[in-house]
Amino acid sequence: MSDWTTAKPYFDTPAVAHLATLMRDGSPHTVPVWVGVEGDRLAIFTESGGLKDRNLSRDPRVAISVTAVDDPYSMAFVRGEAVQRIDGGDALPYIDRISTVYTGEPYELREGFAVWLIEPRKAWGRAYES
Repeated sequence: MSDWTTAKPYFDTPAVAHLATLMRDGSPHTVPVWVGVEGDRLAIFTESGGLKDRNLSRDPRVAISVTAVDDPYSMAFVRGEAVQRIDGGDALPYIDRISTVYTGEPYELREGFAVWLIEPRKAWGRAYES
């Protein structure tokens, strides 16, 4: 159970994920994020020029974990690399797909955001018995 096909379904739900990026000094910065699946990549969005955006621009290595919405003993993680940044109007379809999973609606704010696509390098998912 240590591959992307096992982990991917956990990220196809409205579970809040936790994204870890690296600060300039190498220390971790971890924040809750909405996450989407785009083919074999994960997608997150953030404020353009914000801390996550700056961290990913400088060092694309990330870790993301998620716990199933209805079962805290079911979880997955991905270590990977942010491989593509999308901004402006091109980012809106990604943002709206992510928002619709979490809220049922397109995202209310329409500018000032960037999407990052994350290529999984190592993935793992597992359901433990509670």
